[in-house]
Order: sequence, then structure tokens, then C-alpha cells
Amino acid sequence: MTPAGTLNPRLQEIAEDFTALTGPERLQLLLEFAGDLPPLPARYADHPDLLEAVPECQSPLFLAVETDDDGTVHLFFDAPPEAPTTRGFAGILHAGLDGLDAEQILQTPGEFSAQLGLQDLVSPLRLRGMAAMLARIKRQVRDQRRP
Repeated sequence: MTPAGTLNPRLQEIAEDFTALTGPERLQLLLEFAGDLPPLPARYADHPDLLEAVPECQSPLFLAVETDDDGTVHLFFDAPPEAPTTRGFAGILHAGLDGLDAEQILQTPGEFSAQLGLQDLVSPLRLRGMAAMLARIKRQVRDQRRP
């Protein structure tokens, strides 16, 4: 189990990948995560009303969280292709959190985006959008754990 306030190994690796790069290379990596964001499954694509909006994001972003009976969490995101930064943040969260158990997700520090070294490259509003995505994911995970 990962102690509270530390990153799980997948997010830690992503953070290390970002901080090992120069500014322009970090932006390129963010774009790669945007391109790697999986499409929505039909159950959400056909029913966007099942997704939760994240209005703190500067571009439209919607998400859904599912928790399997064994506690494995799956994340689903919808962001337009013309919003690469928002898609990139969603792609990072998907790559770093999808398939983990609920406890690992709940222990993710809310400010982990600061560990990506993007503060001088993207606006604070965009970074707050990523924090808002994580906060909603964690809230949905908590809500799904309640009896």
C-alpha cells in the first residue's frame, strides 16, 4: 500500500518522465498523453448524461468512474480533440490511476500535478482543472464505496 501523500509507482514514473525533460519536451509529452486517451466505451458515448462535468477545466471535460466488485477502479474521460492540454491531463490520470484499487486512488495527493514541472508551461487555471478532475475521481470512488 502506498502511504498517504505519496504517488503510486505509475504516477511516480510519469512525474519522473516529465521532470527529466526540458520545457518544450514536457509539452510534447503532455500531447502524447492527450493522444493516448482511450475513447469512451459505447455505454458512455451513447449516454453522455452518465458522465460528470468538470467545469473547473478551461475546456469541456467529462468523466465517469466505475469500481468493480473486487475494488478495481476504471476511469473514463471525454474531452474534445481541440483541447490537447485538458486531454493530456486526463490521459495522465488515466495512465496513472486506471486499474488501481480504491485506496491507491484515494491516497493520491491532490496537488500531485505540481510534480510534473508544468507550472511555467501551462496556466494555473489549467493546473486547477487537473486537480478538479482528481478531486471528482476521488469523490466518485468514495461514493461508490459507501454501503
